[in-house]
Amino acid sequence: MALVASVHVDAGWQLPDMAVTDVNGKSVPLKDQLGKKGLLVAFTCNHCPYAIAIWPRLVRHAATLKKMAINTIAVNPNIHPDYPADGVTAMMDKIAEWGIDFPYLADETQDAARAFEAQCTPDLYLFDGEGRLYYHGRVDDYWKDESKVTREELIAAAELLVAGENAPQPQHPTIGCSIKWKDD
Repeated sequence: MALVASVHVDAGWQLPDMAVTDVNGKSVPLKDQLGKKGLLVAFTCNHCPYAIAIWPRLVRHAATLKKMAINTIAVNPNIHPDYPADGVTAMMDKIAEWGIDFPYLADETQDAARAFEAQCTPDLYLFDGEGRLYYHGRVDDYWKDESKVTREELIAAAELLVAGENAPQPQHPTIGCSIKWKDD
């Protein structure tokens, strides 16, 4: 599992007009998931230690974001025959185990990950209510142990977004396991 960081994506970048399938094979258009104030798109998976460490925060933060009229979706780009722990069946298990109450989508073609230039799991993108990228950064300042977090960054960015303020700067990249590209 190679450690990589997310790459810079310009603020204002438009949410792609595309769909990803849910664990039941139903097509989910990304733009249909926009909340009144925005959408958090989290590229993540089941087996990466970085993703596993933030899943509880992601589930909890999604509930907080929902109260702000910001929806959340998670997208798994690691639907790869060499990584069965990230397969659709395993995703269904994790939805139940982790109490995921927002769409957890299977990017089997990896088209979404490529369109977003996602690099790692996790890789987070917060869009405003018009589908423009507002924040592309980490959840907080300590991925490994939530008890050692000293600065919330995702929720702070969402609060600024809802208040109509400029996006926070700097936006620190997320770090995580590299996406398991099928053609590599």
